[in-house]
Amino acid sequence: MRIVIAGSAGFIGCHLAKRFLADGHEVIGVDNLVTGQQANIDWLGEHRAFRFVRHDVIEPLQIEGPVDLVCDLACPASPVDFALLGVEILRVCSEGVRHLLDLAESKGAVFLHTSTSEVYGDAEVHPQDESYWGHVNPIGPRAVYDEGKRFAEALITTYQRRRGLPIRLARIFNTYGPRMRLDDGRVVTNFICQALTGRPLSVYGRGQQTRSFCYIDDQVEGLVRLAQSQYSGPVNIGNPEEITIRQLAQEIIELAGSSSVIVEHPMPPDDPKVRCPDITLARRELNWQPRISRQVGLQRTIDFCKQLDPQVLQQAAQGRLFGSTAARNAKPATDVKVRR
Repeated sequence: MRIVIAGSAGFIGCHLAKRFLADGHEVIGVDNLVTGQQANIDWLGEHRAFRFVRHDVIEPLQIEGPVDLVCDLACPASPVDFALLGVEILRVCSEGVRHLLDLAESKGAVFLHTSTSEVYGDAEVHPQDESYWGHVNPIGPRAVYDEGKRFAEALITTYQRRRGLPIRLARIFNTYGPRMRLDDGRVVTNFICQALTGRPLSVYGRGQQTRSFCYIDDQVEGLVRLAQSQYSGPVNIGNPEEITIRQLAQEIIELAGSSSVIVEHPMPPDDPKVRCPDITLARRELNWQPRISRQVGLQRTIDFCKQLDPQVLQQAAQGRLFGSTAARNAKPATDVKVRR
């Protein structure tokens, strides 16, 4: 196939591109590098079947030649981004999605969109299945992402109903692994950077809020199977093994061999108290479920981060990298072979 991946310099986007290239497909990566990492493009550039186009999808995208699949992963997705890039997030979830839909329609391609568990908001149903409509604050600090992704789903399904566009709609839950941004404010990278530099691990409240973490290889496998399926409704792609944030912090301290301690901070507004996917649909329609244990996945991620520039790790642990070029370009000091 000939595949366009918008957001190819991002964490999940670059791993998805790598998988499609390994499967023998041609990939055209698109990214404006606002939050994407140049190091990820360099990593993908090793493949002769990969071509990169620097482009912001809020403008129409022109691709010469046939396209079989358009994958939309083009959206800043970290809590830090919500405050810094709120308008950009809303635009990419509306104008950007529309332009990618138009590209897919013009090429007769399948459209794969990565939505998010954030469409469920601070869920009142637990675990969350695809029939749940969500509990979202439309004017809170997370609204730019939550409501942006909800609007994107409405736009995509309207293209399907009115224009017959074949769509695949993934609702991604917390995903982690090598090549995550160090400046994205996510809990796994925060904890790992803090643990590796001996700083206290910061939890909000008592750390009893829960999350469910899916390793990147499992996430990519789920997306590939969804793209190859005929199922057009939303599908949760995540790990149903639930854990408290405090427990996650303790596990990372132990795996990193760190002497760090845990410190508590006030809870941020609208922080979800629970987050866990019901993946019954993914098991049935895609024959998919996570295979990699959290211990194995966290160890691989820690091992990768150990190879990064120590100064960058220190700055990340202190929260001094948010939005920085250094964080977006961080790459291993050596050619790291991540253990499988």
